[in-house]
Amino acid sequence: MEPKRPSIPMQVQVFRRRNGRPRWPWALAAALVALLLIWLVPRSPDESSAPSPSPVSMTQTPGSPWQMGNPEGRFTLTLYADLECPFCREYFPQLKRWVGNNTDVALQWHHLPLAAHEPAASAEARLAECAGEAGSHAAFWQAVEWVYAHTRSDGQGLPEGLRYPDLTPAIEQCLASERPDAPIRAQTAEATNSGVIATPSLRLHDRETGKAILLQGPIEGDALLSAIDMLATGNSASDTAAAPTIPTSEMPADVVGDMPR
Repeated sequence: MEPKRPSIPMQVQVFRRRNGRPRWPWALAAALVALLLIWLVPRSPDESSAPSPSPVSMTQTPGSPWQMGNPEGRFTLTLYADLECPFCREYFPQLKRWVGNNTDVALQWHHLPLAAHEPAASAEARLAECAGEAGSHAAFWQAVEWVYAHTRSDGQGLPEGLRYPDLTPAIEQCLASERPDAPIRAQTAEATNSGVIATPSLRLHDRETGKAILLQGPIEGDALLSAIDMLATGNSASDTAAAPTIPTSEMPADVVGDMPR
C-alpha cells in the first residue's frame, strides 16, 4: 500500500499559485508609470528641445516707400535718387552692400528724377514702381538694379528696343495707368520742399530719438557710421525740428545744375 502523502495547507497552495505567476506585466506597468512621470516633469528652457530664437523679421508692408534691410531697425536711411543719374548708378551697389552689413538699418528709396534726365528718368521710375506694385519690395529693387545695369544714363535712357525681362501682364497694366505717377510726383515734391537738390543724397533718421541728418552723397560707409554715432548720442527727440543738415561731400557742378528748380 502506497504511503499517504501529507496534505499541503490551503494557504501554502494559494501562495505557490500566486508566486508562480509571471511578473513582467507588473514590470511593464511600472516602466510606463516612470516614463509618464518623466514626461510630465517641467523642462528647463535651456534644453535642446527648446525652440531656437526667431531671426529678425525682414518682411515689409507692401507698397511705397520701398525698403530693403531691417524694417524694424533703429535707423532708416532714405536714398534720394534718379535712375538716370550716373553717380547714383555707381553708388547704389556700394550702399546696398553697406546696408546688408548693418542689421540695424533699413534702406528706403525716394524718387527724385531730374529735369535734365527726362523723360527717361520718370519712365524708368514708373517701371520700378509698377514692378514693386506687382511683386512688392524685392521686385522693386530688382527693377532698380536692372535699370542701373542697362541704362545709358544722363537722360539717354535704355537702349532702343530693350524690354524688361520680367515684364508681366500686371506690370503692363500698371504702366498703362496713371497709378505709378502719384508716388513719383509726391516724392519729388517732398524732396524739393525739404531742400534736397542733388542726387544721390541721403537722409539718416533715428527712429528712437526722432533726429535726422541730411547727407549729400555719395557717402562712404565710415562716414555713415559716424553719422549713426552722432544721432545715437544726441540729446533728446525734442530737437528733431532743429536736426542739422551736414553736407559731407560736394557734388559735381554739372549734377547740381541738373537739379529741378
